[in-house]
Amino acid sequence: MYRFIFAAVVLVILLGAKFVPAAQQDFSKVEIKTQKVAGNVSMLEGSGGNIGVSTGPDGTLIIDDQFAPLADKIKAALKSLNNAPLKFLVNTHHHGDHTGGNEIFGKDTLIVAHANVRKRMESKPKEAQPVITYDQSASIHFNGEEIQLMYFTNGHTDNDTIVYFTKSNVAHFGDTFSPGRFPFVDLSGGGDVEGLVQSLSEAVKRLPADVKVIPGHGPVLTLEDVKGYRDMIAETADIVRKQMAAGKTMDQIKAQGMPDKYKNLGTGFVKTDTWIQVIYNSLSKKKS
Repeated sequence: MYRFIFAAVVLVILLGAKFVPAAQQDFSKVEIKTQKVAGNVSMLEGSGGNIGVSTGPDGTLIIDDQFAPLADKIKAALKSLNNAPLKFLVNTHHHGDHTGGNEIFGKDTLIVAHANVRKRMESKPKEAQPVITYDQSASIHFNGEEIQLMYFTNGHTDNDTIVYFTKSNVAHFGDTFSPGRFPFVDLSGGGDVEGLVQSLSEAVKRLPADVKVIPGHGPVLTLEDVKGYRDMIAETADIVRKQMAAGKTMDQIKAQGMPDKYKNLGTGFVKTDTWIQVIYNSLSKKKS
């Protein structure tokens, strides 16, 4: 079962959705589970976004860090994998369920992210902000392989990074890929529905067909799953686009809904009506 706990920074209020801020969550019962993915790479699951981990002779690198109250549990899980110092923390984007531990981990390691992550976190404490940023692409040579950081375009936000471990053949997509539900596209954070489709299409072209995929939330999947997720977004966006072109209002489009095959995707964090509204607003921004 996917865990969709989003901190206040996600700004879901703008979508009309209710959520429980991280400060009100009870993390005492959260268990951090470790899973070997391939090569040097493992995954930690807990509460919040999946954490990617590279362990080896150079030390430890992690991708995202969930929520601050889980930092000690995450440190214990990392120690069980490799009692080596944490050298790098890569943020896939700025949302609090992926960066909540930055202030703690950032005291002892280097935080790396897209330049827009730093811009969107400039009000956070110094320790929580990325100290190494990039614009289009960057590489970290660590534990015997090149770790590629790839930015495509505005998608889930305006600062998403997909991380590819070239030797281990593992890609961490962050919330660019969060299967099993309609996506959360943070329009206030620079997100764009058509941009998300484009980002996923470009990632599919660039990555090997047999790559193991760590999504933002949920189990390790494949590139075929990424393609299916992309196609779902493209198809549902096209449904709304055509109805907008026919002069229908947002409420009329909501009343028609989505095809039955997508019914289950609207039972999670992003309801069907909310997804239609996000598509409508995203496409409307292009017209203005």
